Amino acid sequence: MDVDHEVKLLREEIMRLGTKNDKGVTSVPFGVLFRDDKCANLFEALMGTLRAAKRRKVIDYEGEMLFQGVHDDVAVSLVG
Repeated sequence: MDVDHEVKLLREEIMRLGTKNDKGVTSVPFGVLFRDDKCANLFEALMGTLRAAKRRKVIDYEGEMLFQGVHDDVAVSLVG
């Protein structure tokens, strides 16, 4: 699967699992993404897809790497 397609799928999954804040920004906690069965089946390497999406300025999150357990509450937000 190509990276652009995976980034598009990630965006769709964040919209499905996330919530909008009062500014209209959709975000989802990393732990929710990581533990979701559909995401587990879609993304062979979720962290790689997250990093690619962040480089393309599709999403944003605090830090460079997210790890299960330690960063479960970190918000992964759609940009724009």
